Amino acid sequence: MNQQDETQPGTGPYHIVLPEWISCAPFERLLGMDIVEAKDGRAILSMPFRYEFAQGAGLMHGGALVSLADTAVVMAIKSLVPENTHFATIRLESAFLYPVRQGIVTAKAEARRDGDRTIAGEATVFDDTGRAVLSFSSTFKIARQSKIRGNSE
Repeated sequence: MNQQDETQPGTGPYHIVLPEWISCAPFERLLGMDIVEAKDGRAILSMPFRYEFAQGAGLMHGGALVSLADTAVVMAIKSLVPENTHFATIRLESAFLYPVRQGIVTAKAEARRDGDRTIAGEATVFDDTGRAVLSFSSTFKIARQSKIRGNSE
């Protein structure tokens, strides 16, 4: 929820209150993402190919696929860190393997500690036939005042 009346257009800032630590934010809900599982540094998310996600050739827009992969890694990270830990993507790389023409895409992600305040993540997005369509890797930085569970500082 934002503090502003949702019927009025706005440009932020917004204060977002999620129902649970591992749950979809407004952007993820807009894309129709579903958190299938998020635990022990792994996550599985799915998302339908809606008409609005099509680019000019009728294929699923690459930005929608990358958003799903990035969010899957975020949920994997959230399953590792204490609630309310602040972190952000500082690097990402994507390789588009096959076009998506229809159906539901599913991202399978893993996250692992990669330093005192960094977490590395990887995800693969699959089409509804099980074919890998996107390979994704990223690095996240944890805010200084936050700590990774099990981090001995």
